[in-house]
Amino acid sequence: MSHKRSFARSAVFVAGAAIGAHFFLAGSARAQPSAGNYPNKAIRLIVPFPPGGSADPLARAFGAWFADKFGVPVVADNRPGAGTAIAHTLGAKATPDGYTLLLASSSGLASNPAFGTKLDYDPIKDFQSVGLAGYAPQLLVVHPGVASKDMREFIELARSQPDKISFGSPGTGSLGHLSIALLNTTANTRFLHVPYKGAGFGMIDLVAGRIHAFFGSVTGSQPQVTAGKLRALATGHAKRLRAMPDVPTIAEAVPGFSCDGWYGIVGPTGMPAPIVAKLNAEMRQALANAAFAKQLEAVGIELGGGSPKEFSDFARMEITRWTKAARDAGLYTGAK
Repeated sequence: MSHKRSFARSAVFVAGAAIGAHFFLAGSARAQPSAGNYPNKAIRLIVPFPPGGSADPLARAFGAWFADKFGVPVVADNRPGAGTAIAHTLGAKATPDGYTLLLASSSGLASNPAFGTKLDYDPIKDFQSVGLAGYAPQLLVVHPGVASKDMREFIELARSQPDKISFGSPGTGSLGHLSIALLNTTANTRFLHVPYKGAGFGMIDLVAGRIHAFFGSVTGSQPQVTAGKLRALATGHAKRLRAMPDVPTIAEAVPGFSCDGWYGIVGPTGMPAPIVAKLNAEMRQALANAAFAKQLEAVGIELGGGSPKEFSDFARMEITRWTKAARDAGLYTGAK
């Protein structure tokens, strides 16, 4: 098989019904680690969401790549719940030997801490960064009955009807909630926030016309847009997405605005530096591979990259940025 193969298919993918895990099994031509004996057994990859959604393609892609390159199984352990806090707590408390990794999310490392809520983990001190896996930009979608055809018109509509234009989010304290709050403060709007217990419930109500707008992932929203049930107004990424080049960014109407979701691979603090370096090197190789990149970009994922320090610095900046957004909107509940 050529180097251009799809790495979603370069390893056998099996759903373990008994334990609810996914296994990425190395192919027959196993590549051995270039130095040291890591890894010499299965790697557990904790995923803070159920299968499906924007985390799933990243978990599958990196799991398959690591399995193929390291020659050991990679087990995807989906641990949803508590706004990703369950998975992040498990990742923080794991043995720091490189055999338990976490697909950390912007929710767990940035937006949850931004509200000042007490967590069972420290988003900076308890994790060793490996690398930024990718961005899962939010897509602002509206019901077709909304008269606004672009972001500027939508902002003007909201300004003309304060607290009347309903804007759903996956829940109170979610990135979607913060994004709506940030839009209100930066665009001088007063959208009516409608929290749901998950994005799926909000999308159902949006399609039914019970709310006007929603911040959702490209993965979850694009099928409804393609079917004509929803209209995409803008994305929260800093630049237009490769998967949706005709959809403007919110920043084109509100300069400087961004509201990306993102994922990175981390381990618990104390992971040996050589293991971190080996994992980061493989992440960089994966993200530079054309076939690997293509399968992620096709579902609206924008590629990450960089060093462990760059990812750690990025996460710190995101905490600062979203904490300010929560404070400005009067949503911060922590110490003053």
